[in-house]
Amino acid sequence: MNVYITRVIPDEGVQLLKNAGHTLNVWEEKRNLTRDELIEKCKDQDALVVAGFNQVDETFLTAASHLKVIALHSVGFDNIDVATATRLRIPVGNTPGVLSGATADTAFLLMLATSRRAFYMHKTIAAGKWGFFEPTADLGIQLNGKTLGIFGLGSIGLEMARRCKAAYGMNVIYHNRGNNHGAEKELDAKKVSFEELLQQSDVLSVHTALSTETRGRFNREAFGQMKPSAIFINTARGPIHDEAALLEALQEKKIWGAGLDVTDPEPMSPGNPLLDLPTVCILPHIGSATVETRNAMARLAAQNIIAGLKGERLPFPVNPEIYEAQEL
Repeated sequence: MNVYITRVIPDEGVQLLKNAGHTLNVWEEKRNLTRDELIEKCKDQDALVVAGFNQVDETFLTAASHLKVIALHSVGFDNIDVATATRLRIPVGNTPGVLSGATADTAFLLMLATSRRAFYMHKTIAAGKWGFFEPTADLGIQLNGKTLGIFGLGSIGLEMARRCKAAYGMNVIYHNRGNNHGAEKELDAKKVSFEELLQQSDVLSVHTALSTETRGRFNREAFGQMKPSAIFINTARGPIHDEAALLEALQEKKIWGAGLDVTDPEPMSPGNPLLDLPTVCILPHIGSATVETRNAMARLAAQNIIAGLKGERLPFPVNPEIYEAQEL
């Protein structure tokens, strides 16, 4: 059958699909397909692999309702209208689990780099400003024994908490809908209210999915409740924080620093004033960007496609209710 892929993905996934006898059609231009272009490309396709941020909305899904399966080359699925896909009986799969360690590494990197003004100090060297030594200038913050707050203590948040506990003996608090009993037992993590998370965290790291509930959750009011010495980390999705409110909080010293792997919009403008602040470290959404992780993501995406084209249950479904309805 025919499979359309919206980006060049690692060969591990490509070979799995080819070995299963499928014909692949890959978008190789380094720009996003428009919705109309993607609709046109998928007219004679049986399956779609979404690798990137193409908006798979109701208009697209209605036009491409013949697709037997859609596989995301990501764990997040905020770019797809899952409700419409489910209504149209299109199974959707993602790639959970395999990127937890790599993304947690990125959050840890941003925390440490922000705490020592690393990106800014590197830029001073490039600008020829490594000069007179001042014992009281460009000081960072030590992390030993500080409180780590996790907003969304799932698999990625747990990996981040483990790293912080092991490296710096940090106390772990978190805010979730439900309790993470495993983290409470392993790390002595304590569930707190959102207000307590804001008020008590020395480092607040975001690891939740983007949803109606979480969009813009870290706004002016939220940043205003945080410690002036706090570091804000977001490696989840950019729209979870209000970027204008974050800039204001940093400029007015309501919080100390920020480390971002995600922005809103993406890509960030090179003229964004956040890039010039000394206690801000920003990366271009590289949370899962390791050879091992991207290979694993490609493999899981291929496995979802292969199962879907056989009419079998996807190994990693986003909308398992499709199968529950069939079983009734």
